[in-house]
Order: sequence, then structure tokens, then C-alpha cells
Amino acid sequence: MHDLLDGDPGELLPLNAYWADFDKRFWTTGPPGFWKLERQQTFKEPNDESWQAFAAGRWDESLRILDARRSEFEDYYRRIADGGFATRRVRVVQQPLTPYLQWELHVLRLRHEYGGLTRVVGADRVVAAEAEGALPEIYTLGTDVMYEAIYDADGVLEAARRWRNPRVVARCQDFIESLYNDGEPLDEYFARAVAPLEPPRLD
Repeated sequence: MHDLLDGDPGELLPLNAYWADFDKRFWTTGPPGFWKLERQQTFKEPNDESWQAFAAGRWDESLRILDARRSEFEDYYRRIADGGFATRRVRVVQQPLTPYLQWELHVLRLRHEYGGLTRVVGADRVVAAEAEGALPEIYTLGTDVMYEAIYDADGVLEAARRWRNPRVVARCQDFIESLYNDGEPLDEYFARAVAPLEPPRLD
């Protein structure tokens, strides 16, 4: 991954500045669209009502809350399609699934259903790129900008790093796309590896 960045450290943005910048740029994303790589196996999403229920051990309630968001996802991805671009995501998974990832894959299944296309790859697929450490959580918007989500020790988003170097953006987008092309469609993976699982146990 270090080679893909071409020695460019990017620019660190405080959380508020990042959200403002991302929101401004996202809806004008051009070709080749939005590409995201998710590597970490556990996060915390304290502002998400479904995650709150999951974290409190209320699994069925968490899924009910999530299912009630179908119209929200449908509207969101229709707006993206109307904007003339698409979103694609690569989700790296390790076995056994962490409780968080089991929950997140339910979220991604709904996104996938409404147009937020996701493919799954195993950790073995990225091992060659992780000689210097785990891959970062990166996402590209068109050919103009890339962000890395920065998390604190608890897995809560605390800042972001931004790149506007076209070479870096293109290299990283190509890398994410190569993983995506090798991945298993989320709906197929979910039916095979997630749907049969019992509710996650939180220790």
C-alpha cells in the first residue's frame, strides 16, 4: 500500500472539516464513481441506532431498526443513480466473523440490495499488500480525491486524511477495483456465510 501512495502523506482533516469536505464532493462524484475498501474487523458506530441496539445485546431489535431504513436506502441510492455515478465497496472478512462484522454485513446487504454494490474478499487476498501493516480504510471519489478514515483506539471515527494527487487516487482506485473484481458478491456471500449464523455473542 505504501507504494500506491507514492510517498504522499496526504492532508489530515479534523472530523468536522472532513464531513463538510466529503459532503460537498460526494454528490458531484464523476467517473469512475465511488470506490471503498474496508479492512478493519471491528468498529463502533455510536450515532447509529441499529448499532446501539446491537452493542446493547438487543440483536432482534437491531435488525428491526435496520429493516425500517429500507426506504432511506432506496432514496439514497436512487439519488446517487440520478447523479450519474455508482458506489462500489470491497469488504475484507476474516473468519470467524467478529460480532461487529456480522452486524455490518446485514447493513451492507441492504445497501447492496438498493445499489450500494459490495463484494467480499478474504484476508488472504490482501496479505501481499500488508507487509508494512494492515491496509487503511480508503475511498476514492472519481479521479479527484481520496480519503482515509482515521479511527481512535475504540474504533470510533475521529478524523480523516485526504489526497488530491491524481496519481495516488488513480493507483488506489485501481487497487480497490482489482480486489472488487476478485470478490464474491455480497448477496451470495451473505446467504452462504452470514444468514445461517446465530445472533452474535458479545463478551
